[in-house]
This record gives sequence, structure tokens and C-alpha cells, in this order.
Amino acid sequence: MSYLKFNKSELVNLEYSLQREILATNRTGGYCNTTIVGCNSRKYHGLFVLPLERFDDKRYVLLSGMDETLIQHDKEFNLGIRCYGDTNYEPRGHKYIVDFDADPECCTTYRVGGLIFKKSMLFVRNREQLLIKYTLVEANSTTVVRLKPFLAYRSIHELTHQNDDADTSFDEVENGVSFCMYSGFPRLNIQCSRSNEFHSCPDWYRNVVYREEKRRGFENQEDLFCPGYFEFSIRKGESVIVSISTQPISSKSLSATYTRELKTRNPINNYKECLSLAADRFIVYQKKRKEIYNGYTWLAKGLRHTMVSLPGLTLFNHGDVKVFLNILDDSVKAYQHALLHGSRQVEAALWLTWVIQQYIDFTGDEQGAWKKYSGLLIQIIDSFVSGTRMGVHMNENGMLWAKMNGVAMTWMNAYDSDGSPVTERGGFQVEVNALWYNAVAFAAEMMAKYGGDSHKLHNFRDIRHRIDENFLNLFWVEQRQHLADYVDENGQNIFTRPNQIFACALDYSPVPEEVKAQIMHACKRELLTVRGIRTLSPKNPLYQGVYDGDQNQRDHAFHQGSTRVWLLPFYIEARLKLYGSASVTHAIQMVNEFENDLTIHGVGAISEVYDGNPPHHPHGAIASASATAGLLRAMYLIPKYDK
Repeated sequence: MSYLKFNKSELVNLEYSLQREILATNRTGGYCNTTIVGCNSRKYHGLFVLPLERFDDKRYVLLSGMDETLIQHDKEFNLGIRCYGDTNYEPRGHKYIVDFDADPECCTTYRVGGLIFKKSMLFVRNREQLLIKYTLVEANSTTVVRLKPFLAYRSIHELTHQNDDADTSFDEVENGVSFCMYSGFPRLNIQCSRSNEFHSCPDWYRNVVYREEKRRGFENQEDLFCPGYFEFSIRKGESVIVSISTQPISSKSLSATYTRELKTRNPINNYKECLSLAADRFIVYQKKRKEIYNGYTWLAKGLRHTMVSLPGLTLFNHGDVKVFLNILDDSVKAYQHALLHGSRQVEAALWLTWVIQQYIDFTGDEQGAWKKYSGLLIQIIDSFVSGTRMGVHMNENGMLWAKMNGVAMTWMNAYDSDGSPVTERGGFQVEVNALWYNAVAFAAEMMAKYGGDSHKLHNFRDIRHRIDENFLNLFWVEQRQHLADYVDENGQNIFTRPNQIFACALDYSPVPEEVKAQIMHACKRELLTVRGIRTLSPKNPLYQGVYDGDQNQRDHAFHQGSTRVWLLPFYIEARLKLYGSASVTHAIQMVNEFENDLTIHGVGAISEVYDGNPPHHPHGAIASASATAGLLRAMYLIPKYDK
């Protein structure tokens, strides 16, 4: 039995099935994403979505969907489904679905009377090609399949409408046709593995509604272009494969291509294998370099997310040192300016030290890692000391002050509808300075061990000493028995937030062990949930425990109570360091809790955000790189303390 499987009663219940999404990727930035019944509920959904180099690698929905109709004895049974208006779903093809498996291929089984029909999909890896395999499992009479493609040709962030600029013509290719709605876009080739007839009858299907966009307060209606339909007969036991690609292909090769591609996909047997497959999807190969996508389907790329996710997606997934180094080296080149000169992500460059520490922990190659990356790590520290980074300078107390009025410079970077930060947090941020201390202390220790500029070594030791003397005086909140979230001109912000966890989890910390225990106790009491760590204590009047509503409401809840999975491994690590094997059982329970979510929201994926309030519903991007990487890293950490 498939690990990720749904039955008829679940599938025909639209309130259930429309909240569950499938995802397939080609590992070069393209994806196929829709609900388990094939009804697109977001503008980001589509069967064939690609990054286009001509448009700065932004992703575009080329093929929105494909309706299948089965014809027997002149009776038509349309298997498709779209939403028009509030709750008007037409056609209602979901009522014929009896089974859905999400691995090793997305496979939907339909039953129409005595007819059983299967549709399976694979996105070919490292190619711009989606394969759909149609199989007539059971039938008592001649059956005809009709396929209607629905074209969008627009950015994933926008919607399209009927217009006179659209090119509604087509060209013939082997066993199919090709389309290109607008100049500058690639052609969309739809080809079958056997002969068929294409009937041209161009038409626009107007006012298709995406219910998730409507719920989120966004524009939610669009028009989709249908150029016509394909028809072919199919016999019992026969399979026909349809290829959607940007280049015409040989239709004779489709069966072999599908079989070969399927052999590369191993069935998922357990939770760890599911996380491992999910992790692989975030690593993409573009322009001859490997990169990390932050999440699907609308999250893009960035330095901070890349650094936080990299060890978990590579070292702690397949133990793949080579891929880790490839991505790290490519990222250093791609983000060199941000690493050495700064950006609005004040602490992003400091995560590089943590990444190198994870590599050393995994490989044991301390000397080799320091030799290769010491120059860059020291340059990063020097850039903070010199005060040349945007909005950041080192104070006399050795710590970093980061503030730009009207700019959220930390990872808590949501903005209000008027453009002002929801959580600006300007000043001395606790996590920034924990990462800063870790970077300076690590560099000083490595220089002392393997040699280096004696003057720099003296300066780094001096900075470390100053932080040791001032950190607790600056951040400790006696009445709350935990660290302040940040300190500005007005003094301590004493909100109970998770940023203080880093001062307990990182390899080098200016916080004594007994104080760490008090901090972690406070975090456990007010922030820990079964779906990650809350971004704000429920006792705070600003707390919002449900991440829902329009854009402004969600932005206010984003860092004001919603939970983050990527914070959980740092919480687990801090407790393991404090309490050793006594924390192992609880750590295992926390990690395993997420197995229950693999058939909710994103099927086989870990979500970006969860409600702070029980039952902690998932929200945001259906698949998060940092969340997935965090759970894999926690799985790696736990056995080290299980003694």
C-alpha cells in the first residue's frame, strides 16, 4: 500500500480534498502543483509551471490544467473540475475518483460504471517535460478519450484574462500540436504516444475562481484559453502517454521515457523517506549551478534561507558532502555582495559560520574547512567591525547594533499594509548577537589552533571578551527569567520570543549553563507547541494564534504567534546539550509529530507556518525548505545523545 494514499470518501468531499495539494518538480525550478482532485484552488497552481530565463527566471504557468472526458456509447463523462463563483464546481469529475496515490507517481483512479481509468503523472527530472499516462484498466466497450488543455501563459503571481493579444493559432508536431500565446514565451508542445485527432475550437473559459486566493483577500478570477481538444480511442489494458514540453519530442520514445523515469522513483515506505524526497525537491540546478528554493510554490531564493536549510537538505539527508559543497560554493559566489557588504538581512552572513560548523561536525574535517573558508569568514567579521555594512555597527560593548528606521532587518520581516514593519526590532537583537558571538569565538579559536594574523586574533579575542562581560547585563530580564528579544534606545523589549533560543543552541555562547536552563524553561512553558515554536508568547497582548484572514491580518500574525518548524531543531539541540539523554524521548516525540501532517496541506511535505493555537492548522507555502531541513537535522542530532 502506498504511504501517501487517499480513498473515495476523502476525495469526493471537496472541503477535505481541496485543502490537500500535490507537488511534483523537475529539479530545475519547474513544478506541477494542484489539489488531489485536480481542481486548482490557487493562482500558483498549474500542471506545467516553469522558470523562464528571458524573464529573470521568474516562474510562469504555461498549462493550467487538462480536462479528461471518457466517451462510451455517445455518453460523455468529464473527469475535470474547476470552480466558478462561490461554490459552483463544473464539471464535477471528482465524483468519479475512487483512489489517489501520491508515490512513486501521482496516480488517480476513476470509476464510471464498469469502466476503470487511471491517470498517472511524472515531471521528468532535469527536463522541461511533464508526462501523463492514461490507462484503461477495465471497460466493456469501445472507449474514446478526449483531452482539453487549458492555457494560462502568465506569471504565478498574476492572473490572466481574455485579450486580443493572445495568439490562438497552433502548429502541428508529431502526434500533437504546439501553442505559443505570446511573443517571447516558449512553445508548449502537447504530443501523444499514439496517433490522435486534434479538433481546433479556440475558446476562453471565463471567470474561473481560485478559492484560496479569495479566502486570502487577493484577486481570484481569471480566464483560461482552451485551443480545442485531442481525441483517441483506447482499448482495455492499453496505456497512452501524453507529453507536455517546451521542445517537440519523438512520440515513439514516450513509453520508454516514462518507464525509465519511473524506475528512478523509489516508493516511500516511511516518514524519513518522505522527508528525504521532500528535501530533494528544494535543490534546483539552474544556469550551471545548484541552488536552494525556499519553498513551493511562491517562495523563491535568498541567502538566509539557503544557509539555514543547506546542511539539513544535504549532509543530514543523504550525507551528500559533494552537493553540500557545490551549493555552498555557488551560493558564496551568488551572494558575495550580501556576505561582505550587507543587506537588509542583517544576520544572514553570520549564518555562514554555523553552516561551516555543521560541515565540520558531520565530516570531522575541521582543518580543511577552516583552510578553505577562513578568509571569507574573517572578511565577514571585519565588515561588521569596520561599520561598512548597511545599518549595522559594532558598539563599544562588542555587540552589533542594527537599525534602519522603517526597515525590518531580521528574519521577522513582515510589513503592514502601509509599508511599515510589523516587528521592526531595531537595536541590539538577541539572535543577531548570539550568531555574532558564535562567529567571532569560532574564528578566534580556529586562528589560535591553525595560525593566522596575530593582530586580528587579538582583536577577535577582545570582542569576545567584551561580549562575555556585557551580554547578560544587556539582555537578561530578571522578572521574566529569560533574555530580552532586543534592546533599543528605550531599553529592553521583554517580549517572550524564540530568538533567545540561539544563545542556548549555538556552539559558542556568552550565556552560562544555569542561565540557559532558565531560558529554555521559559521557552518550553510559553512557546513550545506540537507543531514547532511560537513566534510570540500567548500571554502577550499582541499574540495572534491563528494565521488567517486577508494579507494584512496574516502579516500581523506571521511573527506574532504563528509557529515555525525551522526553530524546533535549535530548541531540541539546546535541550540535548543541557540535559543529554534525558531529553531524547521528548525530542523524538516532537519530530515524529509531523508525520501526522504529511497528508494535510502539502501531501508529503512540511508546511511553512502553523497556527499558534491548537489544533495548529498548517498555512503558508505547502512545502518549506527550512522546515524540512530542520526536521532532518533533528533526526541527525538525536542519536548522538541517545546513550
